[in-house]
Amino acid sequence: MINSLPRPTWPIPNMSERGYRGRTSKARAYLLRARQLGEADRILTLFTRERGKIDAVAKGARRPKSVLAGCLEFGSELDLGFHHGRSLDVVVSADVRRLGWSGIVRPEAFATGQLFAELVDLFCEPELAQPEIYTLLDRGMQAVASDPSPGRLVARFELRLLIALGLAPVTDGCVRCGETFVDRPAWADLEAGGLACVYCRPHRADGLALDAADTANMRGLAAASFELGALLESTSTTGRVIDAFISYHLGKRPKSLRHLDEVRTLNERSEAG
Repeated sequence: MINSLPRPTWPIPNMSERGYRGRTSKARAYLLRARQLGEADRILTLFTRERGKIDAVAKGARRPKSVLAGCLEFGSELDLGFHHGRSLDVVVSADVRRLGWSGIVRPEAFATGQLFAELVDLFCEPELAQPEIYTLLDRGMQAVASDPSPGRLVARFELRLLIALGLAPVTDGCVRCGETFVDRPAWADLEAGGLACVYCRPHRADGLALDAADTANMRGLAAASFELGALLESTSTTGRVIDAFISYHLGKRPKSLRHLDEVRTLNERSEAG
């Protein structure tokens, strides 16, 4: 009786097709943050080129003789092997592709790198591959490790991140009426998502006002790639406006940004003394 039933006509999925992962996989990644699990394990939040942001368990990583302990360092680019568990992946192998710790061990460099990692963590959804943002993070970490004043990279990184996410502020003209800003000041309109002219500026927006030079500076940072942007440093006003757009989209000011401000203040005091 059973053998006489008609066979299903719908396609039977092939487990080897894309979309069905095997029990193991590999990915290139940066460590965004880590937290303790039990007595010897760590839960890692990673940003990978292949899968975007993921969480994984590094078992025994806090033991002194663990083979993973020396590889899972913040700021290094890693080649990781995973075993896929029921809830979280498990890191089974780790190779350092590019060692970054020695370059970011300086206080300002470490605070800047932490800010980059926090921004990617806050803005990016889990299990969503975003290779453009991975490339931005990779180049940003390399720049932080080599730049003598890494704090100056923050505004450029933040703006490039907003562009990659589709949240770039409008800078080529008034976001409300379209009037150009050639040799004219502008005001940040956070709700509208761009710069506004003198007639369309929001009420009480003087704290986020840009003069003509600042407006041109912001347009230049938005137009250049991260590498070309290295030739163009943001003004203090432009940096403050970009920070405001970041905080508006997140609904809060990143913790690492406050820490970076404290490090900068200490550096200024030590140089003045």
